[in-house]
Amino acid sequence: MTTAPVEARCDGCKQLRPLFLYEPDCGLHLGASAFTCPWCSIPKQPLLCTPCWSARKEREENDPQLLEEQAVMEKICATNARIDARREADKDACDGIAAATEQAEAAR
Repeated sequence: MTTAPVEARCDGCKQLRPLFLYEPDCGLHLGASAFTCPWCSIPKQPLLCTPCWSARKEREENDPQLLEEQAVMEKICATNARIDARREADKDACDGIAAATEQAEAAR
């Protein structure tokens, strides 16, 4: 079974074309309230043809504010990864000390 694309008027160029509803998969709308996804912040998602969607996506990819937000988000993620690695290393060290202490007490 094949599904034909929906033909309707594009919200961008207003021409009758095959359209799709872009569903963001950015992850920013899942709780990172300091960052705003341009697609998720739109109250009504537009129906766009491929050329209009591509043009809009290119504008967003070159938006200096979004690029700055992306850099900040990458720094936050890298910091969180370092903190998690340090926490794991500390836990392993504490577990090793606890095991050595138990062995020393058992040997007495």
